[in-house]
Amino acid sequence: MGTWFGRRIGALALLALVVSCADRPVGTKQRPFTMYFVPSMQAQDLGSNSDTLAAFVAKFVSQRLYGEDRGFYVRTRIPMSYVAVVEALGTGRADLAALNTFSFVLAKDIKRYDVEALLAVVRGVDERTYCGQILVRADSGIEALSDLNGKSFAYTDPSSSAGFMLPVRLFEREGVKLGNTVFATRHDSVVSMVHQGQVDAGATYFSPPRLAPDGTVLEHRDARARVLTQYPDVFEKVRILAFTEHVPNEPWVVRGTLDPEPGRNGAIKEAVRDALIAFAKTPEGRESLEGLYNLSGLAPVDDSEYDGMREMVLRSGADIEAQLAGRR
Repeated sequence: MGTWFGRRIGALALLALVVSCADRPVGTKQRPFTMYFVPSMQAQDLGSNSDTLAAFVAKFVSQRLYGEDRGFYVRTRIPMSYVAVVEALGTGRADLAALNTFSFVLAKDIKRYDVEALLAVVRGVDERTYCGQILVRADSGIEALSDLNGKSFAYTDPSSSAGFMLPVRLFEREGVKLGNTVFATRHDSVVSMVHQGQVDAGATYFSPPRLAPDGTVLEHRDARARVLTQYPDVFEKVRILAFTEHVPNEPWVVRGTLDPEPGRNGAIKEAVRDALIAFAKTPEGRESLEGLYNLSGLAPVDDSEYDGMREMVLRSGADIEAQLAGRR
């Protein structure tokens, strides 16, 4: 009897604590606005950069909402997987998170959590989208996508947007029927296979070269650059046949309901969005974002801009959660 009564009291106390935490407004000292970042580097470096970001956001939003330097509290968390971030969004422990497209689909379409894209990653010189490229040997005689009918082809892996999903969608739209296909796992492996003539063509990510003012190429940045040391002639021997469609870069997402009062809910989202964009324009912000995820900025984005990408990922039939479980 005593044991049962003790457990009962303990359960009620825990429930009261959960309810109490849930009732605390987001952004208060008791319940700070919480941003989640998955490591793409040493955790201590990520922590330092994310803390710098949190301090800027806290001051900016405080000034916007309250006219003072303090009042809106922000903290960061660094879990070890995208799956953990998605679950934190679903349970209300995370308010904002830097996701990749797969984890966004997992959160929004599979788990049905109340999340929305707030910002899109910017790379390079205002690059807000990315695409895949179809590579062939320069001496292959392949001049058009229709020439790929019946040809051997290398993809990267089934969970790659640029290296699989976008090319498949391109081929479906153009009516291309490939011959034998293989998964090479990595983008550089696809380039090597095309260069060595092991396949007729392949798909990898594309990133535009960095150019001098006169148009001279200062740095190649597409997948071929990954094997330049191994194959110095790769840019002469392997050429781009075609590009896939462009899709938005990875989203930074926010919980749809940060506050039960619609006006304050919208005000918080808008202030956080503006704070992050402003941070990205400062010298300190550019350095921190470069350190976080090799970013050059953040830009506003409408959630609907990811509709096509989300549909494509869902149509692929990939086991998104299983693939994300091992990713960082």
